[in-house]
Amino acid sequence: MGARTTARESALQMLFAIDTTANDPERVISDYWRETPGDSEGREYADGLVRGVRDAVGDIDAILASASDHWRLDRMTRVDRNILRIGAFELTRCPNVPRAVVLDEAVELAKRYGSEESGAFVNGVLDRVAEDCGRRDDVGSTTTA
Repeated sequence: MGARTTARESALQMLFAIDTTANDPERVISDYWRETPGDSEGREYADGLVRGVRDAVGDIDAILASASDHWRLDRMTRVDRNILRIGAFELTRCPNVPRAVVLDEAVELAKRYGSEESGAFVNGVLDRVAEDCGRRDDVGSTTTA
């Protein structure tokens, strides 16, 4: 797995912990890295995702609420909700990460950690977020996951 793939996985685990415990994000980040080894690139990207999602969670949740027909965020599983938050954050605030990479990585996380339906659900919601914010596939992009 690439550094950013493992970073997204780490960010998911930290965001899940924050969602579950309501602990301070900085404490969760510190505790996570004390228990889990990680390379410097992966750690930096994961920490940026966690801090970015937490700093913009109100805006991100509003984006997700409008993109997820018939699903309130509080009805979503914590896993799906936090995968969606990571994906929405990357789609709206990380223009250097191609849309296709964001969606593929989110779907893979959903398949690995979510329910049987999570992959399709996450794909549908994030595809709508991408459309709503004007993100298109980057033809010929050389940016990696």
